[in-house]
Amino acid sequence: MAHRAWNGAAPTVKRRFYELIRQGWSAQAASLEVGVSPSAGSLWFIDAGSVKFIDTPISNRYLSQDDRIEIADGLDAGEPVKVIASRIGKSYQSVYREIARNRKPDGGYQPWFAHGQAHQNRRRPKLRRLNTDSELKAVVAAKLKKKWSPQQISRWLRRRWPRRPAWHVCAETIYEAVYRGLIIGTDEQALRTGRTYRHKRGRGRSREGALKQSTNMRSIHDRPARVEDRRQAGHWEGDLIIGAGQRSAAATLVERKMRHTIVIPIRGGHSAKNVGDALITVLKDLPAGLRRTLTWDQGNEMFQHERIEQATGVKIYFADPHSPWQRGSNENTNGLLRQYFPKGIDLDQITDEQFRDAVDELNDRPRLVLADRSPAQLMRRWRRTAIRNDR
Repeated sequence: MAHRAWNGAAPTVKRRFYELIRQGWSAQAASLEVGVSPSAGSLWFIDAGSVKFIDTPISNRYLSQDDRIEIADGLDAGEPVKVIASRIGKSYQSVYREIARNRKPDGGYQPWFAHGQAHQNRRRPKLRRLNTDSELKAVVAAKLKKKWSPQQISRWLRRRWPRRPAWHVCAETIYEAVYRGLIIGTDEQALRTGRTYRHKRGRGRSREGALKQSTNMRSIHDRPARVEDRRQAGHWEGDLIIGAGQRSAAATLVERKMRHTIVIPIRGGHSAKNVGDALITVLKDLPAGLRRTLTWDQGNEMFQHERIEQATGVKIYFADPHSPWQRGSNENTNGLLRQYFPKGIDLDQITDEQFRDAVDELNDRPRLVLADRSPAQLMRRWRRTAIRNDR
């Protein structure tokens, strides 16, 4: 071990000293037991931050005293944090956090001091912020009812009340409050979908349908490079959300730069003709600067993509089969919309006004990817710029 004692004692002696202290021995008795002077033991005791607890076994998911000794030895040897983490079987993020949280005031990492700090920080019970502050609880609940995510709420609280640190709660605190029933009951739907794993997606197509659509189908790999960098408005991603029994549907469009969302009810069944008619109606009403490209999956509903292109001037590209990440903005948005229109409901029973209300609320949410601006804000700014440039 690199942490040799000041009096030249072997590192194993120092380690045994701390083990005895954490078993309840006094500093003087532990010093005599390991064969060092009481004054040396006192210096070790002070360097570790005055050990004040008896060490007891804890879950393996926490760092142990041995883990912290390995971290200290690795740091002294100049090893990269990832190498140290691999040796003790922990993630490198956990080791980075351990060093940042439990180092000494002078910046050094002392394993016994760090172990004591970790124990002190683990003490329970702690008062839960949202259980003791009714005003904060009401503010958070109001945003959750607007379908804001805990991450969005956490960032908004910091922006809205920068000088009120007691209200700067992290997203995990909000999640825990909901799970414990402290905010709007225990309904997991309050946290978007509430799912902990991905469901299989896609509607599947027959061989005949795939062959028919393959004619003149423009691949996503032929899409202009300027679409990828999201610097130009007017490039959309689209798909259908399907209702109960595959009998009803709505088309969703998401603009790649501003994340502006449009939902188009498909009335009378989601045949290729009905989908084409609905898309043409909406796309033709958009300003010319917002009609550039549309990326869709290879679903049967887009058999009439050439007709849509001719009527709107929008070039349509198709993602690879079974590759939802190629339309990531649309896939994410469809997941958000399922909070308003859960799977298993008849979308034909949803009125146009209800669709508009959900979309307006979704477009009014601040997004991390947009520097906490909302799609509605960016769309208003884009329209003002377009009008000014037309003059």
